[in-house]
Amino acid sequence: MAELPIPDLPPAHCSGRFTISTLLSVEEGGRGPYTATEGSSCDSVQPTHLSSSTLCSRTFGYNTVDVVPAYEHYANSKGVGDPRKGRPSLADLHSILKVTGACNSLPSSVGWFSLRSSSAGMVWPSPGVCALMASSPLSPQIRCMLNIWGVILYLRLPWITAQAGIALTWLIILMSVTVTTITGLSISAISTNGKVKSGGTYFLISRSLGPELGGSIGLIFAFANAVAVAMHTVGFAETVRDLLQEHNSLIVDPTNDIRIIGVITVTVLLGISLAGMEWEAKVTLTPAHILLLATAEKQAKGFFSYRADIFAQNFVPNWRGPEGSFFGLFSIFFPSATGILAGANISGDLKDPAVAIPKGTLMAIFWTTVSYLVLSATIGACVVRDASGSLNDSVAVGSPGCEGLACRFGWNFTACTQQQSCRYGLSNYYQVLMSMVSGFGPLITAGIFGATLSSALACLVSAPKVFQCLCKDQLYPLIGFFGKGYGRNSEPIRGYMLTYVIAVGFILIAELNAIAPIISNFFLCSYALINFSCFHASITNSPGWRPSFQYYSKWAALFGAAVSVVIMFLLTWWAALIAFGIVIFLLGYVLYKKPDVNWGSSMQASSYNMALNYSVGLSEVDEHIKNYRPQCLVLTGPPNFRPALVDFVGTFTKNLSLMLCGNVLIGPRKQKMPESRLMADGHTKWLTKRKIKAFYTDVVAEDLRSGVQMLIQAAGLGKMRPNILVLGYKRNWRTASPQSLEDYVGILHDAFDFKYGVCLMRMKEGLNVSQVLQAHGKWFWVARDAQRHGMCQPAPCPQTKVTHPLAPAVDPTTLASEHQASTIFQSEQGKKTIDIYWLFDDGGLTLLIPYLLGRKKRWGKCKIRVFVGGQINRMDEERKAIVSLLSKFRLGFHEVHILPDINQKPRPEHIKRFDELIAPFRLNDGFKDEATVNEMRQGCPWKISDEEVDKNRAKQCQPCSAGAALAWG
Repeated sequence: MAELPIPDLPPAHCSGRFTISTLLSVEEGGRGPYTATEGSSCDSVQPTHLSSSTLCSRTFGYNTVDVVPAYEHYANSKGVGDPRKGRPSLADLHSILKVTGACNSLPSSVGWFSLRSSSAGMVWPSPGVCALMASSPLSPQIRCMLNIWGVILYLRLPWITAQAGIALTWLIILMSVTVTTITGLSISAISTNGKVKSGGTYFLISRSLGPELGGSIGLIFAFANAVAVAMHTVGFAETVRDLLQEHNSLIVDPTNDIRIIGVITVTVLLGISLAGMEWEAKVTLTPAHILLLATAEKQAKGFFSYRADIFAQNFVPNWRGPEGSFFGLFSIFFPSATGILAGANISGDLKDPAVAIPKGTLMAIFWTTVSYLVLSATIGACVVRDASGSLNDSVAVGSPGCEGLACRFGWNFTACTQQQSCRYGLSNYYQVLMSMVSGFGPLITAGIFGATLSSALACLVSAPKVFQCLCKDQLYPLIGFFGKGYGRNSEPIRGYMLTYVIAVGFILIAELNAIAPIISNFFLCSYALINFSCFHASITNSPGWRPSFQYYSKWAALFGAAVSVVIMFLLTWWAALIAFGIVIFLLGYVLYKKPDVNWGSSMQASSYNMALNYSVGLSEVDEHIKNYRPQCLVLTGPPNFRPALVDFVGTFTKNLSLMLCGNVLIGPRKQKMPESRLMADGHTKWLTKRKIKAFYTDVVAEDLRSGVQMLIQAAGLGKMRPNILVLGYKRNWRTASPQSLEDYVGILHDAFDFKYGVCLMRMKEGLNVSQVLQAHGKWFWVARDAQRHGMCQPAPCPQTKVTHPLAPAVDPTTLASEHQASTIFQSEQGKKTIDIYWLFDDGGLTLLIPYLLGRKKRWGKCKIRVFVGGQINRMDEERKAIVSLLSKFRLGFHEVHILPDINQKPRPEHIKRFDELIAPFRLNDGFKDEATVNEMRQGCPWKISDEEVDKNRAKQCQPCSAGAALAWG
């Protein structure tokens, strides 16, 4: 590696192992595209320098034009074909060293990459938040545990234990844990497969499965989090209401008190959320509780400390009320397990989400599972199902008339049990943990307040963040209004307000048991898609799927997805149908609109796998005449130059067969290759916008004929190869240069030599509309080569002035977004007539293409007529024979006309006209000797000798007669 001189430069500021700095002309306030960001520091001891004009760097003691490996060079989400700054080619490096011997001659317009970090689309937290990232309240484990230890733990776990018994409660917990553990493993795998940005669960699913399913689950998940705000707030309000009720201080009545307290609470939480992440983290409390001994008052409410017989009685179920079923209780309990996504929801605020999310999520699942199992067993061993709460119900042990387990401990709850009027006990009192199991009630009250408020606050923050990420992706209309960010952290204030409105709406229900099943279905739907994302990414075998978290199984993920769907329908079948209906509707919308996003999803990998497998499988199948399809290689040049040719062929190949638009770029390879790479994507987008299902390909060649030969031989893949060459009629054949005319005719011969069918399309006004584009001020391609070879209109072809050999002809985005030229083949054809001149047995292609056109809706009303040659004295017999033949083809063509004049000897005026047409192309050698004729041919090898004219005179008669019969010319 040659050592290049480096000028003396001031120390650089950059990030990375090797120091890279920039010397540029002053632009954008003195900061060039390669300038390091302020405040960054250097690790290297010996600084080196890089500029966009010199692009020199010191690598391992040597100077080089290329750069050392760095993460920034690969950290992008663009597609493979997207425009970007590339690394230098060998030609660039050779030209630099060759011209000046230094690295200061590279044009400033050619760059490799930018080392300057861009914050577009990123939310950079304030220094206070950065400090909080490493602290426990913001860690995923604490977040998940706080959400799992929420309202269900304190207010519904005792009641579920009373209904289902300890055994089935454990089954409910373990079923939930099975789903959440598998989902946690899937989240861990997905989150460690690349960089996780803001958006949480929506980001994970959408970037894995693509916008089709990712967008729908983003809306559902954001809505579920908004409803979860209501659930946790109602739990808090219910606790406050019970405290007020104990002190006879109700505001209005028990139900309206929940509504009033809930609305006030969620309003305060909204204010805290708008205050910023620092406040949201500071008000997050950790719930705690202490199990102590019993008192007499607690015994009256059914608490008798640890008793084996109480445990035995509560071990079996005792169903009561409308929710008294296994899956009814499961639907109420399951929202407590939804907290496992709390860590993923703040992925944008984590310092290292790829490490924090797996570790925090799985640890939170483990510890909360242990706590739920222990608490349910503890509560079931201490509290009886029914108790009156009255101290007057104490009796002597063994008193007659006393029924129930409490009689053994000196309490008679028989009356309230028989009348079903007991206010206390596991089955009747939601505040068991607060007032009975805990030895210090205010501590449990603080735990309930902390758990419910922290969970509500976490959902209130995550829902707008997820929705904001969805809005920025612009997958759905009318929601972008809520995605606007404010302030340095781009806070979605409008999203907060929308979440607040949804939460208030569900708070007004004021019934926790009614809100919980709604959340269960939406979160189960999210879990199903998360697990399916992991399974789908694994099954596609994409090289890009390589998560650093290895402790997952694709089959376990598929099992988790299936179990989640089954549980959805077992819980509330109508809610499951609504959830899936929303997903399917949103999926259909995205499939229809096809948003312009490219996330490298597993759906793309799956499409590639399917296409590859089917293509390989198709190669193993022998061709059969019944499966013949016209697969067309269309010589369009730039497709937007000949839209009529594109539209006509696209009409009968759409959803039926292969269409390949071919373009030959004529000129030096080094000059044309950049143009080829740049334009290919633009032409493909143009075809997509025009709704033409076709491929675009181009080749660089020295002349048109050799380029077409390349296309004919190399186009296609396996059995998906063209078998028909379609090109426009050469209208200027009389005035075109002899070489271009010879190339054109040679292309037709080449197609037949390569076993291709040939279709020529001729329109009165021509096919090439490049001049129209020029007249309307549109951009146009470099068309010198097309003019040189006679592929344009008779008028001069438009020219493009190129100032730099690497300068692009046009930006691909401009090409795709330009106004689409309309053609006659895009409109309804009405009751027109399609005439088929089946003059020779050409294999049936002349009949097949009109038949395929007639199957299309816009051509369906057209009448089809078939013209064939025949003898004037046998017209009826020949017509019947052709009709019989066509009926065997099952084409539905019934109108047949016989052309008797086609086999007649041509008239003298027709022969004279033919001779006049070929006169410019004749050699006129006459009776000259062979040496003279050979000398004349050296300059014009394509000319026709008199001998060739005489030999083929018989062949010329029938075209002359056919031309006269068809009024050709």
